[in-house]
Amino acid sequence: MRLSAVRTGRSRWALSLADLCLLLLGFFVLLQANEAQRDAALTGIGTYFGAIAAPVQVDLQAEALFEPGEALLSDAGEIALLKAAEPLAHSSQIIQIQSIGLDRGLYRFDAWDLAAARLGAVARALSAAGVPQSRLRIAGLAEEADGKAPGKQIIRLVEKAKPAD
Repeated sequence: MRLSAVRTGRSRWALSLADLCLLLLGFFVLLQANEAQRDAALTGIGTYFGAIAAPVQVDLQAEALFEPGEALLSDAGEIALLKAAEPLAHSSQIIQIQSIGLDRGLYRFDAWDLAAARLGAVARALSAAGVPQSRLRIAGLAEEADGKAPGKQIIRLVEKAKPAD
């Protein structure tokens, strides 16, 4: 009789563990099946357990924003920039502007000067759109774009926490 009581206790524990595993598996299958809601659900779960929210990051191809070989935003580029930066513009965090990779300068600029001038143009456009200059930081030039677009410039806008006063 004593031996069967030990087996019953072990089987109850194994059954509870199996139920937990199946519940978790079902949760992740449903989460994967509903891709449209997946990011929101994962963010909500992370927030519930005290996770820090990932900073907002926007990557824009410079050739889609600027006139070819220039640091002048095209009309369509300015609209695209302001639309992409809208989630960043309404927060109270610092917006870091960074260039990743280099475009080839055609006229007045070499590649480095062109990348730097474009960063300034993005900062001026955001400032003209109402983002306070105190929230804008130009971080400068970074390495190549990790295979995303070799030989092309990417403008990256990243939300950073304000430094403590």
